[in-house]
Amino acid sequence: MSSEFELSRNITIGQYVPTGSFIHRLDPRVKLLSFVILVLAIAFNTSYFGNSIGLLLSFYLFWASRIPISYGLSGVKPAIPFIIVLAVLQLLFQGQLFSGGTVYFHSGFVLITSESIRLVVVSAVRFVEIIFLSSVLTLSSSITELTHAIQSLLSPLKKIHFPVHEISLITTISIRFVPTFAMEMEKMMKAQASRGADFGSGSWWRIVQRTKDMFPIIIPLFNIALSRAEDLILAMESRCYTPGNDRSTFSVYKALPKDYFALLIGLLFSILLLFYPFPY
Repeated sequence: MSSEFELSRNITIGQYVPTGSFIHRLDPRVKLLSFVILVLAIAFNTSYFGNSIGLLLSFYLFWASRIPISYGLSGVKPAIPFIIVLAVLQLLFQGQLFSGGTVYFHSGFVLITSESIRLVVVSAVRFVEIIFLSSVLTLSSSITELTHAIQSLLSPLKKIHFPVHEISLITTISIRFVPTFAMEMEKMMKAQASRGADFGSGSWWRIVQRTKDMFPIIIPLFNIALSRAEDLILAMESRCYTPGNDRSTFSVYKALPKDYFALLIGLLFSILLLFYPFPY
């Protein structure tokens, strides 16, 4: 039951673990661009074999970042109920969308074929891969680095008056608040449990019941979110922050040959996942 209250330990997205690895020392723009390319390649790959390779790549990136694989797996745990619900819905209601394959069950609108099972398995593996890649990106890059990387990659859009700085700021604040809200949720769950609330006594597969158990903390969590947003606004105003003004940057990144090599490897791997005719 104690593991039910350790939400911050199971949230890997938005955390930063400075291990000094090769991945950490890469240009953050290269890491962010490689992440986008790899996610797009994984999203369009529909083969078992291709997604297995992508999963192995995710494990390798954790190893190369000197971050324990077990820590990455803990980040998948909160998403398991969502993955299960999505898998059941796809299995029951999307079989009619795929022609061909072996039919295993057909009754009314429910059609389970080998192709619908492929969709379920591949979608589940995709979620795990994307969570792993997102975790590696944020675990190996600080919030400041991600802010500068997003702003640098989107800077050409300034010519069409796109709010580059504001978008990068909003994105990085959203990422930073993920572990913050996890800690606040953990505090509220412990406070509610000390007053007799029921958390974590049911089986993990009782998704509906476990969701109902979380209702008492939804409204307080929204109140905390609004309060923290107000505090952030006041802090930014006290520092004379004005949106839309041109700004200089304290950190200027310069890509090295190793960064270009890492980007090339990521691009070639993405092309492999997209265009190679995997047998399964």
